[in-house]
Amino acid sequence: MATDDPGFGVYVHWPFCERICPYCDFNVHTAREINEAAWHDALIAELAHYAADLPDRTVTSIYFGGGTPSLMPPETIRTLIDSVASHWSTADDPEITLETNPTSSERARLEEFKAAGINRLSIGVQSFDDVALAFLGRDHSGADAIRTLEAARATFDRVTFDLIYARPGQSRNDWQRELAQALRYAGGHISLYQLTIESGTPFFREHVEVPDDDITADMFEATQAVLTEAGMPAYEISNHARPGEESRHNLTCWRGGDYLGIGPGAHGRLTVDGAFFGTHQIHNPTRWLKLTRERGHGTAKRRPLTADDRARELIMMGMRLVEGIALDRFTNTSGTEFDAVVDAAALERLVEGGLLERDHGQVRATAAGRQRLNALLTALLK
Repeated sequence: MATDDPGFGVYVHWPFCERICPYCDFNVHTAREINEAAWHDALIAELAHYAADLPDRTVTSIYFGGGTPSLMPPETIRTLIDSVASHWSTADDPEITLETNPTSSERARLEEFKAAGINRLSIGVQSFDDVALAFLGRDHSGADAIRTLEAARATFDRVTFDLIYARPGQSRNDWQRELAQALRYAGGHISLYQLTIESGTPFFREHVEVPDDDITADMFEATQAVLTEAGMPAYEISNHARPGEESRHNLTCWRGGDYLGIGPGAHGRLTVDGAFFGTHQIHNPTRWLKLTRERGHGTAKRRPLTADDRARELIMMGMRLVEGIALDRFTNTSGTEFDAVVDAAALERLVEGGLLERDHGQVRATAAGRQRLNALLTALLK
């Protein structure tokens, strides 16, 4: 990798699921039939389109997300990885992640995914409890999850999985028991998300109520304590890892690095000829496919980001991280001083209140601050 090129990540969005979970507000869809050849060709075309804008760059990670990208044929995954390698140089050990579900059909294809080039698997477990899984609209059981995790860890060196907590009726003790079970099957990384009720989802329409703030705060604190003791401290609000097992792709995004997003609804952040751009692909899969086949890409928006835009994004993303924001890197990346975009009085109050720390050229949210991140950012940013 060239010394002046920090590299970039590639995100591939596959929007299709076999069913849509009632809590999910991602760009996901179901379809009776999928023209897999057309989708393969369109994704390949979109990579080629952006390759012209990003010459002489190095790819450090590829992330297949969705949706359920493990529904893609393994051969499509392989040719997409090969296409990335044909357009750009790649890091010596690129991280290539595939999201998957713990079902028997996907479990049977683990070796095919590995042969296609996947070297990190992210499994949507969500819970080991069958009642909770039914509530969350999942189509696997706790036993399915365990079998998939065991098979995945026998196949891949790097495996992570997701759990959802702060479900209706769940207590701190319930969650601690579930964490203890999760740790029996965890490798080097685990993602633990609080259930949020997002507008437009079935849970929102059904007025599902999650535990109150005090209970969720207790659960968050228990999560930090249990995972830290297990040697998997948080490195981001919802992500925990053993040292060296952090998601490289997600760290690129959270640290304000470049990443290319292809596929319907995907976002990107790219440096082109010294200018920084935000990209957003067409949201609707049918329209994205049609336009990509006609013109070689499905970009809906591509706009230059100002220094102020860049600075605000760096703060919003960087405060998610336990490491926080390195102020010299912040200035070099955004072209703006940190103190120029934050409210000085609010910064002082947040430090005094134990929600922020500032020392040795770093600003970071404490665990208490990360737990209240939205309110913290609202107060901090001018």
